[in-house]
Amino acid sequence: MSEIGKQIRLERITSRETGRTVIVPMDHGITMGPIEGLKDMSGAVNKVAEGGANAVLVHKGIVRAGHRGYGQDIGLIIHLSGSTTLGPDPNRKVTVTSVEEAVSLGADAVSVHVNLGAKNESEQLKEIGRISETCAAWGIPLIAMMYPRGKDTDEHDVEAVSHAARTGAELGADLIKTNFTGSTSSFREVVKGCPVPVVIAGGPKAETDEDILEMAYKSIRAGGAGVSIGRNVFQHDNPIGMMQALTEIVHQSKSAKKAMEEL
Repeated sequence: MSEIGKQIRLERITSRETGRTVIVPMDHGITMGPIEGLKDMSGAVNKVAEGGANAVLVHKGIVRAGHRGYGQDIGLIIHLSGSTTLGPDPNRKVTVTSVEEAVSLGADAVSVHVNLGAKNESEQLKEIGRISETCAAWGIPLIAMMYPRGKDTDEHDVEAVSHAARTGAELGADLIKTNFTGSTSSFREVVKGCPVPVVIAGGPKAETDEDILEMAYKSIRAGGAGVSIGRNVFQHDNPIGMMQALTEIVHQSKSAKKAMEEL
């Protein structure tokens, strides 16, 4: 087990000063196809790098096809899970990449997606347990996207989100990505119940910029470790500016109001 390897790689996707991170997930192509904002992958990555993101999260093929070779450097997280909206059950995630292949492609970390309540929940849990062992052997951080997606489950309920986050930590994840629970006080309970850092997901395109910035601010006040926001950045009219606003909230603890003024 290479703990120093994990530490070195974690420092490539987080800020040494704050211990927090701003990740931009760009793994939507498998799920939804070439959506707006991700048709030019090199350009999309360049914009969020310029805006100050710590890392981008993509699938393996995009590393091969979309490596920029120019501009500001940025951390690389390779996603290991996949499913499509064309399939009978998009919540039924399967492993599509190995840790070893991600390492060979230069990944600083890998991520897996687990939907608690999915029909193949047991298979997904088995996979994250297996993958965490491999990550420990290779000294590469594991980010677990943990979501409560069971029938009649409120995906933003504090107990359900806390359960999801804790499950990821129990199975060996180094960082958890999950849903925001709506308030600083409720999300503080999620953070308190999880022994590893927790970042929030951005979800679908928000109605207003204020909504997404306020969510980020509340999560940081609750003790969150940052954000992992995709569509609300790369589909924004001003992705660089939106990225800078989120970075200021996460790393400089600016208020949503102040960040909005500068945006």
